[in-house]
Amino acid sequence: MQAQQTLYLMGTTINLMVEADNAKELVETACQLLKTYEHRFSANSDDSELMAVNHLAGVSPLQVQEDLFQLIKIGKKHSIEQPSNLNIAIGPLVQSWRIGFDDARLPDQAEIDKQLKLIDPHKIILDAQEQTVFLSQKGMKIDLGALAKGYIADKIITYLKIQGAASAMINLGGNLLVYGPNKKRPNGLWYIGIQDPKKPRNQNIGIVKIHDQSVVTSGIYERHLQVDGGDYHHIFDKNTGYPIETQMASLSIISDLSLDGEIWTTRLFGLPIPFVMETINQISHIEGIIITRDNRLAVSDGLKNTFSAFH
Repeated sequence: MQAQQTLYLMGTTINLMVEADNAKELVETACQLLKTYEHRFSANSDDSELMAVNHLAGVSPLQVQEDLFQLIKIGKKHSIEQPSNLNIAIGPLVQSWRIGFDDARLPDQAEIDKQLKLIDPHKIILDAQEQTVFLSQKGMKIDLGALAKGYIADKIITYLKIQGAASAMINLGGNLLVYGPNKKRPNGLWYIGIQDPKKPRNQNIGIVKIHDQSVVTSGIYERHLQVDGGDYHHIFDKNTGYPIETQMASLSIISDLSLDGEIWTTRLFGLPIPFVMETINQISHIEGIIITRDNRLAVSDGLKNTFSAFH
């Protein structure tokens, strides 16, 4: 039996499909879990568990749920490593620009300079013994937007596996994870479209075939702010406070864990393209596809047999 559900959470449309004897019940529970995780990890909901940490910035540490602590710990580690465009302390900048929200705006230089002083991930103080998180400077804000969807997708699929689902697919707006065989294909593989950055949504530049894997894409084509002839996307440079200037239009990472896809698309997006491809080829648990602004494609070594470009 198959059950499907579409819901709007975490600022995106989520599609869930489960194949199981009790598929309907599993989908219902998974939807409840999604709501619980949104309440835990959201940087945009004022009463989330993460926001409770942010509200106490410069005041005191806060004891948090184990999965929130673990995700902040992973996020801090990858924010500090070099080179990395991931920075979970970037909240003050994101909240100044608000790109992707109705109240998006272009902050002035003084405001950007002020926020740049508040985004040092070293100032996220973690106490594993007490399971507390402390932002040591007033005005700091953690934003897990670059990681939470992948972490949550992994949690949902793990739950469905444990419950005995035959197969499942979760798509959290550009972050897709599949488990088990795809019944619609004789070979059991899932055929995932890679968006053409220059075309409307659902028009693909190619297809990647996956099994028990995740596809995560970071791109500059989805969320924009246009002001006075300037066009600003939503991926920020932590050094300038402005959107990253890059020849990359999108970076897709294929990995077993969706969280790994999130980590590496964010760490590598906007870094020099030859370096990014070399890095992907050196890391055994990820593969990648880069699309440039002028629609050139670079595909990592491990995808040569599973990715097909449309010519």
